[in-house]
Amino acid sequence: MPSFDVVSEIDHHEVSNAVDQANREVSTRFDFKGTDSQFELEGNRVTLKTGAEFQLAQMLDILYSKMSKRGLDLDSMSEDEPVLMAKTATQDVSIREGIDGDLARKIVRTIKDSKVKVQASIQGDQVRVTGKKRDDLQATIQLLRDAALGQPLQFKNFRD
Repeated sequence: MPSFDVVSEIDHHEVSNAVDQANREVSTRFDFKGTDSQFELEGNRVTLKTGAEFQLAQMLDILYSKMSKRGLDLDSMSEDEPVLMAKTATQDVSIREGIDGDLARKIVRTIKDSKVKVQASIQGDQVRVTGKKRDDLQATIQLLRDAALGQPLQFKNFRD
């Protein structure tokens, strides 16, 4: 029986490359001289550190431009509120990965409401979709691409 998996993954190597490129750009830009501005990558969190709040917005633009040039989807990023202290300003950017329970139920509900003859089941942090016809599975993929679910989705393990 044909099936595929709906997942939400991000390439960690590309994230690391984008953060390294952003660090290089901040270290060479004239408007960041002497501010000790930097990006730090820890797991699924990027921390922006600089001297003033207005520089955080510039650093965020630099980071997002580097990530989009590396082919990363910016919908998977979410910024926390900036933390301002006397001479430092920091902000965290979280990278969402995996399909949580609410999004998985929303995906299953979207598939069932479409009346396409496929079955969707939640399996951990992914959703498996099975059907009898390959055309139904392809219609389901197109349906999920068109749906605004707020997180980028990939389709893996398409089996006939």
